[in-house]
Amino acid sequence: MFIARSVVEPPINMTNTMICEKDGWLTHVKRRPSTHYNERPKGALVSLIVLHFISLPAGTFRGEDVDDLFMGQLNTEVNPDYASLKGLRVSSHFFIRRDGEIRQYVSVNDRAWHAGLSTFEGREGCNDFSVGIELEGTGEVLFEDAQYVALREVLETLDARLPIEAVTGHEHIAPGRKADPGPYFDWSRVRQWAKGRWRVVTTPQ
Repeated sequence: MFIARSVVEPPINMTNTMICEKDGWLTHVKRRPSTHYNERPKGALVSLIVLHFISLPAGTFRGEDVDDLFMGQLNTEVNPDYASLKGLRVSSHFFIRRDGEIRQYVSVNDRAWHAGLSTFEGREGCNDFSVGIELEGTGEVLFEDAQYVALREVLETLDARLPIEAVTGHEHIAPGRKADPGPYFDWSRVRQWAKGRWRVVTTPQ
């Protein structure tokens, strides 16, 4: 089981950092517009951030298969493990790679397809009111410091634009079905960044 280290995070220099534009796209990230999205329900407020991990093939980093999956271009014939992904239409708003590179696939104004069947504090269908952030990783290895730096910048940027109330994990809104971001994700860092602005929820819903 992962035991969180005590980490003192340096303050982010907000003078040269990203912003979330009115169209829901962040500046200073790699834009990869996916067709795997739809409109949020009318009047839906984006109040939740859901954190995930992903790697394709499982446990393999730095390839482009995750990107291909979110773009609907994954060749499911090249790997027998991909058979179950054939025809799958899935996406996330953001993907943070091991080196801290940030890719955005869907405007935060729109609904990405990252959470599936899910419930948060009695509200079902978390895709309706959440932003999904995928971290390149697995449930067996530590995440990189560069990923935490990038994640913090994304969270700070979204907090300035959206009425964020809470941050949680996929495993907490779909317990028993999902296990990400898993035991090697350092939630203590997120709690340190929150500073009372949003809650960090790590209990099954």
